[in-house]
Amino acid sequence: MSVDFGKTAWQIRTPGGGISLRISRRTVAVGIPVVLLTIAVSVMALASGALEISVEQVLRAFTGTAESMAQTVVMEWRLPRVLMAVLFGAALGVSGGIFQSLTRNPLGSPDIIGFNTGAYTGALLVILTMGGSAIQIAGGALVGGLLTALGVYLLAYRRGIQGFRLIIVGIGVSAVLASVNHWIVLQAELEVAMSAAVWGAGSLNGISWEQAWPAAAVIAVALLASVFVVPSMRTLELGDDAARALGVRAEPVRIALVVLGVGLTAAVTAAAGPIAFVSLAAPQLARRMTASAGIALLPSALVGALLLAASDFAAQRLFSPIQLPVGVVTVSIGGIYLIWLLAREARKS
Repeated sequence: MSVDFGKTAWQIRTPGGGISLRISRRTVAVGIPVVLLTIAVSVMALASGALEISVEQVLRAFTGTAESMAQTVVMEWRLPRVLMAVLFGAALGVSGGIFQSLTRNPLGSPDIIGFNTGAYTGALLVILTMGGSAIQIAGGALVGGLLTALGVYLLAYRRGIQGFRLIIVGIGVSAVLASVNHWIVLQAELEVAMSAAVWGAGSLNGISWEQAWPAAAVIAVALLASVFVVPSMRTLELGDDAARALGVRAEPVRIALVVLGVGLTAAVTAAAGPIAFVSLAAPQLARRMTASAGIALLPSALVGALLLAASDFAAQRLFSPIQLPVGVVTVSIGGIYLIWLLAREARKS
């Protein structure tokens, strides 16, 4: 690996040039405070709860020298939730960045286009027909998200994909699936309907290492794979004709990006339920913070991680001892952001 230090950016290349990443100094300058804030929020989340634990005990728990109770609470009960909030937030940020880059529109987010709703539909069907173990729900959400993406892609395809058409078709499909989801819940038995409704709110309450590892593995593979397609994604932002002239096969790259984006969203939905608006807000906030001309996936991941970690901490502490689903907090914050975004787009048009 070699690193070239330019005036405004660092170019990182692997031997042979298989992987080449360009990281601007402003991205690093913004990223470091965001990472530090995420760590601070995570430590507060590990220390807070029904049993208050000092920061010193939290830090000692990682070295195995804390008191027995503090060790169990931090490492077994709270750490899976905190780590998954950070990882899921990063996954949603990258997924949102991929779709906003593909559609070239700040509204091009998986939760707006309907992939979250499709994943919820798949999980609901599994809950009703198979009883709904964690692995079955995860599989149902993944299949539901991928089938919804395939349907939206085929319906929007007219000798290629245009971002605006993809968003409009996605909003329509999302509305239809939302109606189907309501109908499914109304037809279910009361106990099953309540379980499905709680899961559908999007929550990290009670998440354990057993539930976290499968989703974490899928997300890790997808995030690693996204590194290889970032250069092609950048070229695709120039338009299909320009991308083809530069040697990028537009449709295969676009399909690979859709699969990666849906896989990230579906993995999060499978483990925690649909969590809205993080994938919509994180890429745009990151773009403004880094003053970038386009969508950058690394800052989007960092901002997404901070947003979800802070939202989950707020969900735990705002009405303590009652714990809200984190999806309620992100919807509340994201709704305000969406109104501002729509007003801004209306003024521009």
